[in-house]
Amino acid sequence: MQDERGLYYHANAGDPGSRVYVRRGPDGEVEFRLWEAAHPEIWERHPWLNMAVIREAAALYESRGAGGTEPLRIYDLAVARALLAEAAPETGTDAGNAALGATPGPGAPRA
Repeated sequence: MQDERGLYYHANAGDPGSRVYVRRGPDGEVEFRLWEAAHPEIWERHPWLNMAVIREAAALYESRGAGGTEPLRIYDLAVARALLAEAAPETGTDAGNAALGATPGPGAPRA
């Protein structure tokens, strides 16, 4: 799905008020950003995150006994890759990035 913020999927099935936006960062890596209708300040306070940061958060959750899968459940790399591929299958570019002002440079590696 796509709106004015870019490409997204619902973080929690059945909750349209929770969205995870996806894009390719400047280096071509998949990046995520959370938006929640009930807490719009999350969008403003939290930047785009790559998988390395998300994995660190998951490890922190686990070390604190908070359940290590939560960040990895919300930020799903397979879903993000599929969404990005579906958005621009013919051109080889990520259409969602144009709306967000971020496109990978020539020859940028893909995550």
